[in-house]
Amino acid sequence: MAQPVMQNQRGITTFQPLDVELRNVFKFFNQEPAVHGIDLDVRQGEFFSILGPSGCGKTTTLRLIAGFEKADAGKILIQGQSMTNVPPYRRPVNTVFQSYALFNHLNAWDNIAFGLRLKKLHKSEIATRVQEALKLVKMESLRSRFPNQLSGGQQQRVALARALVNRPAVVLLDEPLGALDLKLRKEMQVELSNLHKDLGLTFVMVTHDQEEALSLSDRIAVMNHGKIEQVGTPKQIYEHPRTSFVADFIGDTNLFSGEIVSIDSSNIQILTKTGLSIVISRAEDTPTELSQAVVVSLRPEKIQLSLYPPNLPANCFEGRLINVMYLGTHINYVVELINGISINVLQPNTFGSLPDRDTPIYAWWAETDCLAIGQ
Repeated sequence: MAQPVMQNQRGITTFQPLDVELRNVFKFFNQEPAVHGIDLDVRQGEFFSILGPSGCGKTTTLRLIAGFEKADAGKILIQGQSMTNVPPYRRPVNTVFQSYALFNHLNAWDNIAFGLRLKKLHKSEIATRVQEALKLVKMESLRSRFPNQLSGGQQQRVALARALVNRPAVVLLDEPLGALDLKLRKEMQVELSNLHKDLGLTFVMVTHDQEEALSLSDRIAVMNHGKIEQVGTPKQIYEHPRTSFVADFIGDTNLFSGEIVSIDSSNIQILTKTGLSIVISRAEDTPTELSQAVVVSLRPEKIQLSLYPPNLPANCFEGRLINVMYLGTHINYVVELINGISINVLQPNTFGSLPDRDTPIYAWWAETDCLAIGQ
């Protein structure tokens, strides 16, 4: 089994086994590539998310791992074993679907026990394992209820228990919380995270919800048009996107197209197409060629606002407020700069009075608060 080299917190080199490997995998539908030559490594015990917009190929990727779809090219390995020609029911994985896929004529207990009975396990072992699974998802008291007698969150717990009771090496989650309302989805995110930590199993989740992926995952793969744009930790994906698509898709950002006009030992100056001169601190992966076309990414929460011009050498622009949106914990400001472009600014709600529209204002940010992405 392949073992990627890792470093722990003390800097000691360790080897971490891989539970799922995709090697140059393709999948075509009507001659169109739904999955286009992707490579992925999912480490043992990891919570790994595949994130992207509708139609990007993320669900097809999950179905390829599960065996519900067959790859047209490339290799899929689970725990080091090739899954070529291995049917879904013989793979060491179980899938939790967005629709739950529970049997309406069976109660919670029998839904969970269904797979174990197919394996013809002894009744006593089935009873023990079902009871353990019910306890894991806190559903012991509702074991006799049928799906139509359960709430959406309770049905999701039963679906999770049914997947876990088979003791798979990998749990596949296909938009597992997508059918729940916002409050319940938040609660289930915490429970899903706790469950993953308690069990130590490998979770692979598909989602289009950026916040869900950021809050739950050890690592995230961002997909676009059947390809992997970037793989990294939530912090790496959010703070250091490698492409303009990742920057724009993960959270909110302000994007400025331009080119590099000057470079020194610590900073890079970029002139945008709309005439803004933006200064960015040099980093390891910052583009550094004069006249190179780049996109500047600036998160709304990194921008500061002032009614008076701050004494700053760079990245300070005059403008006016054109919209103020109250979001409860935060306020979203839309500022039109003097060159005519609008930017979004997100600031904590400190319970002060909100400024009126058309108020003259200055927007500014530090050189370290924005980054340049090569085009």
